[in-house]
Amino acid sequence: MNIECIKEKLTYAISKAERITGKNISLPVLSCVLLEAHDSLLTIKATNLDLGIEISLPVKVIKPGKVAVSGGVLYNFISNITNDKNINLEVVNDNLKVSTKHSNSIIKTFPVEDFPNIPKVSKEKTFTFNVPGLIRGFKSVVYSSSVSTIRPVLSSILLSSEEDAVVFVATDSFRLSEKRVGVKKHKEFGQILIPFKNVGEIIRTLEDIKDDVVVCLNENQISFSYENIYITSRVIDGAFPDYKQIIPKDTKTEVVVLKQDFISSLRISNIFSDKFSQVTFQIHQKEKTFEITTKNADIGENVNSIDAVIKGEDLCISFNYKYIIDCFQSIDSDSISLSFSDTNKPMVVRGVGDKSFLYLVMPMNK
Repeated sequence: MNIECIKEKLTYAISKAERITGKNISLPVLSCVLLEAHDSLLTIKATNLDLGIEISLPVKVIKPGKVAVSGGVLYNFISNITNDKNINLEVVNDNLKVSTKHSNSIIKTFPVEDFPNIPKVSKEKTFTFNVPGLIRGFKSVVYSSSVSTIRPVLSSILLSSEEDAVVFVATDSFRLSEKRVGVKKHKEFGQILIPFKNVGEIIRTLEDIKDDVVVCLNENQISFSYENIYITSRVIDGAFPDYKQIIPKDTKTEVVVLKQDFISSLRISNIFSDKFSQVTFQIHQKEKTFEITTKNADIGENVNSIDAVIKGEDLCISFNYKYIIDCFQSIDSDSISLSFSDTNKPMVVRGVGDKSFLYLVMPMNK
């Protein structure tokens, strides 16, 4: 293999691919990017067996071929080249020679035949998705996934199809996020579960794109394609909990507050919270008061009162501060609604006037 390419384009592509390389002692080739040159194109591939990526860019192909090299080493080298616009990549004596006008390096290669195939998802179930909407859907719920892999369905993001929307859901059993994002006409695909650790890389790979991607699904894989970028992820085989059963059907108490007032009060209250990050809401309908109380034997205690519109019954209920504060990144409204049905049932958080996002938080046991 022998090619000449523009340094800036190569660095961009390698930066995307290198993040997906894996660390596997028994399969060291997973730490590599595979470079394939033919027909005036360089295709860069990387995989960690859970996630795979292919990025193509135009180059001058002097001699076609392919080579596998450490993604980290190659990226660190080319990203630190500052004075040269063009790079030459050439396989010499089974090593990769990387040369510019001012420098030459030799990088050890790995056996190309050991590099795993990246799955190609069939186009039977296909639809287009506006990338900003897709990323907004993922970001609105991903923080609610479980970081533990003991129950894989809880460490994943659920995508389910409705007539005119795709619904994103995540839960760790203590809190739950649901986001509806409108999409163009698509085939019914039921439910699909993407490991949450893959979602971060999908977001980073696609975040520069402002147009539509083509999404393809099968029972084992989901892929996202845009021009010269193709990324595919394994999907989880399992049944997501029937979360709609736990959404309260009635509301006994509703509190509407300004989002920024609520965030500020929560942060102040958290300074005085205990090791369980417990914050207690005291709602008094007659006095029209909404108070957040925290107490720590080693620090002191705090009571914060927030201006609010209150409907319904008085209530005293406690939550974990950390589970509440996460959801505000998903709410664009200036005002938020907090709905309560009982002291042992979840609080429902919504942005006022926004029906696309729903957040549930389970109360703490007294």
